[in-house]
Amino acid sequence: MPQAVFDFNDQVVVVTGGSRGVGAGIVAAFLGAGASVVTCGRHEAEVEGATFVTADVRQPEQARQVIGAAVEKFGRLDVLVNNAGGSPQVMAEAASPRFFESVVALNLLAPFYCAQAAREAMAGQDSGGSIVNVGSISGLRPSPGTAAYGAAKAGLINLTSTLAVEWAPSVRVNCVSAGLLQTDAGDEHYGGPEGSARVAATVPLGRMGGVEDVASACLFLASSAAAFVTGANLVVHGGGEWPAYLTALAAPGEA
Repeated sequence: MPQAVFDFNDQVVVVTGGSRGVGAGIVAAFLGAGASVVTCGRHEAEVEGATFVTADVRQPEQARQVIGAAVEKFGRLDVLVNNAGGSPQVMAEAASPRFFESVVALNLLAPFYCAQAAREAMAGQDSGGSIVNVGSISGLRPSPGTAAYGAAKAGLINLTSTLAVEWAPSVRVNCVSAGLLQTDAGDEHYGGPEGSARVAATVPLGRMGGVEDVASACLFLASSAAAFVTGANLVVHGGGEWPAYLTALAAPGEA
């Protein structure tokens, strides 16, 4: 987990989908920086140090309940991190309308519902507030096998910039577009440790990202160090992916 470089003492933070994976890392980072944290998920869970609310943020009223629980318990809301998201691998031709709608609801509509409720709480505070949307490089390049996910994340980047303009100056809104990540789910997706190692070799920095890399970006964007940053999309991807044409041009045996 990242060091507590940023000071969030006396601040209240909501992180959606914080019981496991990247979300758990973000929760731990804000707790380590001194924040009071509320998180949520569809299934009841224990998240050490945080208040957990069982909710499906794809439902507008349940998204509002999560924000309301934070305000009711702590009297304010300073930061919202829209982390809940994801999608199984399904090729576009096989994706049913119901599947497509469900993925878009989780990755685009849910962040809007949570942000809209959070804005109401933040706008009435002298200090305003900060919203960080966790996106993906799938929203910036083709996303074969996860078309709905990529389209939703592209929409989230646009939503971020629009809300930043509409809700300034009281509420800052930014996005973190995460690249290839080394997680348990990622290992499974890439075919195990050997597959993950081959994929990591395509990243210029020589490794895939970790949950701490995404968490650190969220801490920065939510902090006073980013006081003049809003409407930004911070891409955390280790330099991207090695261009395919360079591999194709490599001499035999050197690819």
